[in-house]
Amino acid sequence: MLTVSTVNVNGLRAAAKKGFLEWLAATEADVVCLQEVRAATDELPPEAGAPDGWFATHAESTLFRGRNGVAVYSRTRPTATRVGFGVPEFEASGRYVEAWFPGLVVASVYLPSGEVGTLRQDQKERFMETFLPYLVELRAKAAASGCEVLVCGDWNIAHQEIDLKAWKANRKNAGFTPGERAWLGRVFDEAGYRDVLRGLHPDGPGPYTWWSYRGKAFDNDSGWRIDLQVATPGLALRATSAVVERPESYDARWTDHAPMTATYDVSRG
Repeated sequence: MLTVSTVNVNGLRAAAKKGFLEWLAATEADVVCLQEVRAATDELPPEAGAPDGWFATHAESTLFRGRNGVAVYSRTRPTATRVGFGVPEFEASGRYVEAWFPGLVVASVYLPSGEVGTLRQDQKERFMETFLPYLVELRAKAAASGCEVLVCGDWNIAHQEIDLKAWKANRKNAGFTPGERAWLGRVFDEAGYRDVLRGLHPDGPGPYTWWSYRGKAFDNDSGWRIDLQVATPGLALRATSAVVERPESYDARWTDHAPMTATYDVSRG
């Protein structure tokens, strides 16, 4: 069995002080993907940035210090790693890293959040435009090497109405615009990937993975499902469970997201 978790830590140094280290020590995951690390590797405490028992592959942002940053932690050493997906604008932005293992490629991605009507949304659209063909390329390259692909991360898009509670109020907002939702549909329909959690739990609402710190969003479970594990079909079919590790209470949170964890029976051919 292979267990993989993905979580936006909303600043790894802060998360480490609030419960991330305890979560990491207790998790049964074989691979953990992080987003929004928000620190250079030499700025992280070793127990968070290079924890004992894990091989840590980081992609930090060298363009904007203290921003972005993704990582893949694994209990076995990757056979190869890659930072970025070949597009100059995003190579040093700390938004993509992948690790190769026998039979499997695991990537951690952090899409721009965007903001409709601003340059931030333009950046998000450029990322989507260039990332989709890379996903197609990655799937073909991995298949030629006998590998499945698992792209984990904060995709910053809720795909369907069941993926956020206040969907009517957010139809024109970043993360739920028709264009963004259609693009994520292309990841599934054109690039041929699968939404692992939805494959096991097709009905909503939720489960959500992000809740604003504002108001009582968490207490009211007024959230968004934007943290996904997206897999090639062969791996998606082997998923036996997919859960969101929602904290029991507001004060137990160490990030405004929650880990999304899936288990795969990789012994099945």
